[in-house]
Amino acid sequence: MTPIRILIAEDQALVLGALAALLKLEADIDVVGCARNGREALDLCATLQPDIVLTDIEMPQMTGLELAAALAGSNSAKVIIVTTFARSGYLQRALAAGVRGYLLKDAPAEALAAAIRTVHQGGRAVAPELALEGIKSKTDPLTERERQILRVAGEGKSTADIARLIHLSEGTVRNYLSEAISKLDAVNRIDAFRIAREAGWL
Repeated sequence: MTPIRILIAEDQALVLGALAALLKLEADIDVVGCARNGREALDLCATLQPDIVLTDIEMPQMTGLELAAALAGSNSAKVIIVTTFARSGYLQRALAAGVRGYLLKDAPAEALAAAIRTVHQGGRAVAPELALEGIKSKTDPLTERERQILRVAGEGKSTADIARLIHLSEGTVRNYLSEAISKLDAVNRIDAFRIAREAGWL
């Protein structure tokens, strides 16, 4: 039987090593590569042609969700998110990006191996506690542009700074911020950033 080819993308060296070591114990799984950020993982996918990419969400240069979206368009490797973020907003965004699996890092090793096999066979694998939370949770109300502006606002940047960074007029930036604040029932931009961040929408 041909083993399932896995690429792991994880910016924490200890976690990356542990995942690789665990999966190498499985006879039907072959870890063909490891990447420390999403951009490196995307480049390695082109050369290594893995069946499945295991990725964290928050990584330098390209997030796991951005990586998933990029791979979904190329109809290549299937993506499984392995993260500490038990937030339904992240799950919703991951599924929208074409992710086939979403597991938490504290899941037992056998659950990860089982998820890999399920996804490889065309199924979907989502941590049960997250699937239940996702059913009960609100839908992300933000547009991609509102999300982008809120991220920068959360760093303490002024309206003028945000406008320069993303090449919009200050008036347009104010409009986007006002929309986001209203949608999230927030009192100001920092409160909106906090609410969206805690929900996993950023």
